[in-house]
Amino acid sequence: MNTFGILIGILTLLIIGLGFPLVIRGEGAFGYLCWPYMMGIGILAILASLFIQNDWGSVIIGVIGATFIWGSTELKEQAVRAELGWFPLNTNKVKLPFESTIKKWKAPHL
Repeated sequence: MNTFGILIGILTLLIIGLGFPLVIRGEGAFGYLCWPYMMGIGILAILASLFIQNDWGSVIIGVIGATFIWGSTELKEQAVRAELGWFPLNTNKVKLPFESTIKKWKAPHL
């Protein structure tokens, strides 16, 4: 019996579940303008997973990368939820490099 698939499914569910607090805390600390950084981390992780020989390691790094990419698309919506009062609103966010340039870009969403 091969349990690889079911174990990867459970692990994927857990990693994606950790993506929710990542988005909530990321938006709270940095604001939605950190989306290019999160997307970059996700893309790099997915590319790195292509070169990992171990199946477990490749899958874990790939799912983490996909979670970061999903999180980058969810940051703008999280900012709206915080403004609506669904989550605590932090007015003292960390200033990110290139923030003025990133403001000109449209934030991605799914």
